[in-house]
Amino acid sequence: MKSPLLSLPGAVPAEGVDEGVAAHYGDLFREQRALADGTGFVDLSHRGVVTVTGEDRLSWLHLLLTQHVSELPAGEATEALILSAHGHIEHALYLVDDGSTVWAHVEPGTQDALIAYLESMKFFYRVEVADRTADFAVVHLPAGSIAEAPEGVVVRETAYGRDLFLPREDLESFAAAHGPAVGLLAHEALRVEQHRPRLGFETDHRTIPHELGWIGTAVHLQKGCYRGQETVARVQNLGKPPRRLVFLHLDGSEVHLPVPGTEIRLADEGPEGRKIGFVTTSVRHHELGPVALALVKRNVPVDARLIAGETAAAQEVVVEP
Repeated sequence: MKSPLLSLPGAVPAEGVDEGVAAHYGDLFREQRALADGTGFVDLSHRGVVTVTGEDRLSWLHLLLTQHVSELPAGEATEALILSAHGHIEHALYLVDDGSTVWAHVEPGTQDALIAYLESMKFFYRVEVADRTADFAVVHLPAGSIAEAPEGVVVRETAYGRDLFLPREDLESFAAAHGPAVGLLAHEALRVEQHRPRLGFETDHRTIPHELGWIGTAVHLQKGCYRGQETVARVQNLGKPPRRLVFLHLDGSEVHLPVPGTEIRLADEGPEGRKIGFVTTSVRHHELGPVALALVKRNVPVDARLIAGETAAAQEVVVEP
């Protein structure tokens, strides 16, 4: 779904899964600084929007999600995962309940599979699931923003800012009143700086929540049964995850960033050494320079010097080994 804000001056379209919104509006670092200072907004209207209504909505979702939501207070934001039977991450939901409806935004293009799964699990529960992507656009206001949400708009407030479920027809008027618009690359740069994983970027077909630090933020360890819980409990109580998320400071003298999937090796072993991990997201940060998130084997020493492709990298611990 193509955003009308791509018609704004300087807009450069994003590619891949983020196609449909602007990657930037002509000045990446200025846009990053604006977000960091709490000004502007980010157009996330390409993300899927799913709602759940009905009097059983919270108790029903509680049975399916990794998060404790049976008593979720109205207006309180949370995030949750849906796992496979083997504990691998399949969906990530960013939730808020407005008192009568649970609103969630999800990764672009994942809403159909998510809704299909939810529909298959309705049974006798009094719930209705709906795809509202065509009607509502997600807009992000950064932490510290003094912009006021339009009256009646559902807001999901977190430590990183506010996500607004804005009627899609109001997107252009909102932009005119709350600019400057900030591109997705600036939003991604701050996400990487904050060590926040993203489904489909930091995850692959075998990722479990422990590897990414989602235990506690998206996975509640003292709640009832849900699909994949056995794996979560076993790893939490008896073992360690096979991989761990790290934050990389990359050699700033390199012209090109290592792309996602770039293999990581120990610097002491050189470019022909054994593979110990891979880059998941790489960005140019307005203060930190080139940085990245990556997954490495759990037993990689935390002080080991690394290379991503041919780029030297120093690691910063996100998930403890």
